[in-house]
Amino acid sequence: MKFLELTVLSCEFLQEAVQVVQPSSKREGFSAIPNVKWEDVGGLDLLRQEFDRYIVRRVKYPENYEEFGVDLETGFLLYGPPGCGKTLIAKAVANEAGANFIHIKGPELLNKYVGESELAVRTLFSRARTCSPCILFFDEVDALTTKRGKEGGWVVERLLNQLLIELDGAEQRRGVFVIGATNRPDVMDRAVLRPGRFGKLIYVAPPTKDERGLILKALARKKPIDASVDLSEIGQRETCENFSGADLAALMNEAAMAALEEKLTSPERSSDASPWTIKDTHFEQALAKIAPSVTDKQMQYYQKFGESLKAPRNKA
Repeated sequence: MKFLELTVLSCEFLQEAVQVVQPSSKREGFSAIPNVKWEDVGGLDLLRQEFDRYIVRRVKYPENYEEFGVDLETGFLLYGPPGCGKTLIAKAVANEAGANFIHIKGPELLNKYVGESELAVRTLFSRARTCSPCILFFDEVDALTTKRGKEGGWVVERLLNQLLIELDGAEQRRGVFVIGATNRPDVMDRAVLRPGRFGKLIYVAPPTKDERGLILKALARKKPIDASVDLSEIGQRETCENFSGADLAALMNEAAMAALEEKLTSPERSSDASPWTIKDTHFEQALAKIAPSVTDKQMQYYQKFGESLKAPRNKA
């Protein structure tokens, strides 16, 4: 009976331990290699080359980097306006490198109970090591890395200290690459931005005129776009100035909805005539409804932050 009681108690203990870690595991969003490719992103060739140099080739041809003793940054920070494709970029990098991908939304790691947030961070890096090569993607990373010393911020501060310990343990995380994304880089503790941590800062700007056309083409691949529609020309219009990738996706969906509504209200909808397509008129209707989400004030903010990076950094 005593053996049976001990066994039951052991099972209950293990069950409680699993319950402690399991909620964090569910939130970590673990997946295999993402199916997002650079063709889905549209444009950003320079950014692609940067990640090809620092992650993709390093995963595919590690012997070349070891031969020359090259120890490149393993922590990257993507910053820029919302909706410019930071998450898509991280997934495309993982896809091209053939690496596993763990997506973490920063605020989800915060827990008011002492030790829980630190445990979640340790578990996260442990999982990444077991399935390396792996990319850990911290979305809204500013929520975890706000400047230390603020009143009432002890939960974030303890979590940040644990995160710094994991980031500094580069020798223990070979094959684990860390990418963070934020819209508010100025609120992050400068200690996180030094080399070896999130030391490689990459600005993800709103797409250029040409890139807007490429993004529209990527979004249109599974939609019945009329042959007369010139997506490159639409992307270069002044009305699309300051459009983010998310704005362009909204534009494409709004144009598709306009075409669908026209089909549903047309008396010819049941006929077997030529197939219905999304035409220029539908994009005109969509452009009248969609406004750019990126403002000039935001652009000035990111420009100012970029200039601040040239100032001496805190090496703490």
